[in-house]
Amino acid sequence: MKVKLTAMLLLFSIGLISAQQRKWTLEECVTYAQENNLTIQQFELDLENARIDKSDAIGNLLPDLNGSISFSSNTGLSFDPTNNRPVNTTQNTSSGSVTSRVNLFNGLINYNQLNRAKLNAIANQYRLDNLVDDIRLNVAVNYLNVLSNKEALKVFEAQYAVTQQDLLRTEQLVSSGVVPQGDLLEIQATAANQEQQIVNGENQVLISRIALAQLLQITDYENFDIAEEEFDVPPSDILSNSAKVIFDKALTFRNDIKFSEYSVALAEKDVAIAKGAFYPTLGAFVNYNTRYSDQFLDPITGDLIPFRDQLWINDGISFGAQLNVPVFNGMSTRNNVKRSLISYKKAQLQFEQDKLDLETTVNQAYVDVKNSAKAYEATQKTLEARRLAYVYTKERFDVGLMNAFDFSQAQARVDNAEAEVIRTKYDYIFRIKVLEFYFGLPIVLN
Repeated sequence: MKVKLTAMLLLFSIGLISAQQRKWTLEECVTYAQENNLTIQQFELDLENARIDKSDAIGNLLPDLNGSISFSSNTGLSFDPTNNRPVNTTQNTSSGSVTSRVNLFNGLINYNQLNRAKLNAIANQYRLDNLVDDIRLNVAVNYLNVLSNKEALKVFEAQYAVTQQDLLRTEQLVSSGVVPQGDLLEIQATAANQEQQIVNGENQVLISRIALAQLLQITDYENFDIAEEEFDVPPSDILSNSAKVIFDKALTFRNDIKFSEYSVALAEKDVAIAKGAFYPTLGAFVNYNTRYSDQFLDPITGDLIPFRDQLWINDGISFGAQLNVPVFNGMSTRNNVKRSLISYKKAQLQFEQDKLDLETTVNQAYVDVKNSAKAYEATQKTLEARRLAYVYTKERFDVGLMNAFDFSQAQARVDNAEAEVIRTKYDYIFRIKVLEFYFGLPIVLN
């Protein structure tokens, strides 16, 4: 028993450690966000409600069918419902009926409500899909931010390791009297500054990891981490398309535009539904009923007619139609139509505004890609020049032709250039992915 318990605890510990050491990939983060985001779950419920509304609209076009049954007992003078004769005794009666009604015409309101329910279900699907798109993009942004901060931290740590070597060498030179004590103090100050950079870098990594975890609605920040991946600038020919081409393509598939377009169609159906109240309504019904009384006697024998026989003897069928013509309703119908028309015009204006906003966003994303490409190229050239200058500076410092202050300044310039390359690199990757996103390409970093 103890052996089994120990084995179970060991397996549990291994599973717990494995869960804590899990490294999340971008695709895993995106999938998890889609499955656990509370807003997505709310929008899915809204979509389910829209589908139920569609079922209601279909039901409004169908005849209804209702049945009823009743039982009563009377003592004293009463009328027998089977023959309408007065009786002065205790009698038990029961009756039942089945009725079906159908709306033949009501200004096409039911028909328009069905079409509106169909449109609303599609619109809610586009609304949900647009939210998923936004979450995928936000996850990618935060994921890249964590990667950028991690790479920057690696650079700071590598620079600190080089400075530690310079510090040891300078201590030896000071001990032998080759360089003054001030050079050692300058190198120590540089090392202390780099230690601060490492601390700040670790904080940035932690903050960005927490931001990503919160987006995924994961509360175990301490054990949450992403996979150790490195991404190069992906090859992309997105700029071979003009901003106008990308915008025209985005108009054909963007879910927010589709949702706005269907909002116009919904408002148009609301106008038709409101106008339907001006028309007469025509309905029809059919009813089958029967009854039983314990005082319904055979006129010849005087015996009580059996229950089953009474059901068909006392049954009857009625049917008819009803026409209602609206004459005056205090201007409510006319005002409802006016309100619906205003909502329709507002939906049209919002649709046009959404298209303008999309065009502005695409144009800005297009310019951002161009600018980030130039910035990334410029920082690479700057880093190359800074590194070359650093090599010459180090050679002069090693032979005592440069003091430690100037040497630390040269190293700081290299540090800043490397950090700027990392920042512009991931900014460029993100800008490319955003523009490709508006062109309909999936967000894939590999």
